[in-house]
Amino acid sequence: MFSVTVRDHMMIAHSLRGEVFGPAQRLHGATYVVDATFRRATLDADGIVVDIGRAAEALREVLGELGYRNLDDDADLAGVNTTTEALARVVADRLAERMGALGLDGLVVTLHESHVAWASYERAL
Repeated sequence: MFSVTVRDHMMIAHSLRGEVFGPAQRLHGATYVVDATFRRATLDADGIVVDIGRAAEALREVLGELGYRNLDDDADLAGVNTTTEALARVVADRLAERMGALGLDGLVVTLHESHVAWASYERAL
């Protein structure tokens, strides 16, 4: 399996529901480094997995929809406990919609909360 990864970042505000989150139940900010890894079993006719520029632009657009916002106020995320894991899925799904049918086999989105903690979501394309 071949892969290409692009990276960007986003800053958001949110609160989390559930006693397990302790003080994070209150409104707080988070900064994520976001990696999007595109996968395919064979290279395309140009010998690439995906155009890196196109992938980076699509990731930037998706993160632009979420960044510098209070996710608690986002109607599209109503009822979603915006944990790092859940946000990885939101980013992956939105990115998959933007990228369309490029012959890709899979996509993994990883949100890094810090240099020691991160979460990922993997989906087929």
